[in-house]
Amino acid sequence: MNNHGSYTLTPGAGAVLISVPHVGTIIPDDLAPRYLPRALQVEDTDWHLGQLYSFATAMGAGLIVPRHARFVIDLNRAPDNAPMYAGANNTELCPTRFFTGEPIYRDGQAPDAAEIARRRSVYWQPYHDALAAELARIRARHGHAILFDGHSIKSTLPWLFEGKLPDLNLGTVNGNSCAPGLRAALAQVLAEQHHFTQVTDGRFKGGHITRHFGQPAHGQHAIQLEMCWSTYMAEQPPYQVDPARASRLTPVLRTLVQTMLDWRPDA
Repeated sequence: MNNHGSYTLTPGAGAVLISVPHVGTIIPDDLAPRYLPRALQVEDTDWHLGQLYSFATAMGAGLIVPRHARFVIDLNRAPDNAPMYAGANNTELCPTRFFTGEPIYRDGQAPDAAEIARRRSVYWQPYHDALAAELARIRARHGHAILFDGHSIKSTLPWLFEGKLPDLNLGTVNGNSCAPGLRAALAQVLAEQHHFTQVTDGRFKGGHITRHFGQPAHGQHAIQLEMCWSTYMAEQPPYQVDPARASRLTPVLRTLVQTMLDWRPDA
C-alpha cells in the first residue's frame, strides 16, 4: 500500500484501478473556521465507498482512496473549473454550495483564486498524478488499463437533477471513454440484475476523471458508476451502512469488477 498525505493507493495485480474520489471526510484544521458548522459534517460525501469496494483488492483490482473532503476540493472536477454539465447546476472545483444549493462558507470566507490554486496543488494534483502513474504501470503490464470511478449520491436532489435518480448510473461519456465491448458488457451486468433500477449514460455520464482518463484509442478505458445512497444505506444521518441493503448491492459490484478484470480488448 502506498500511503500519501492525501490518499492511499493499493495497487492490484489485474488491469483494473478503482477510484473513489469523494469518500474523504477530512477538512484541515486551518480551513475549518472558514466553513459554516453544517459544512463540517461533510454531508455530501460519497459515504463508505472505500468499505464497499474493499473486496475488490482480493480479486486483483487496485484501489485509490482520498483522505480529504470534497468541500476542500472536488477531485472529479476539471482543474480550470469548467462546468461539467451545460445548462444544469454544477458543483465547482472548490465547492461553495451544498448539493441542496445553500452556501457552505461563512460570509467572505469562500476561497479566492490564489487559495483555489493552492488547494489544487496540494490535494488535486497528487491524486491525479497517482492515477496517471498507476494507469501507466497497468498498461505496461497488461497492454490496457481500466479505471472504474465509483460515486454515490442521494437519490433526490432537486438543485442538481429532476425527479428520482435511478439506483445505478453507469457513465461512459456516451460511449467515448471506453471500448464499445466493455461498455456493453458492464451495461449487461446491470440489465441482468433485478434488485435495482439502472441506466447507462443518463443524467450522470462521467465526470472529469472519466472524461480525462478515458482514452480507449490508447488502451486506457474509464467508466463511472454513480449509485444512490439508498442502495446500501439510509439517506439521512448518521449515514451508516445498512447490512441488508449492502448485501444485495455487493454481488452486483463484484460482478462488475470481475467483468472488468476478465475483459480483453480483443474480446
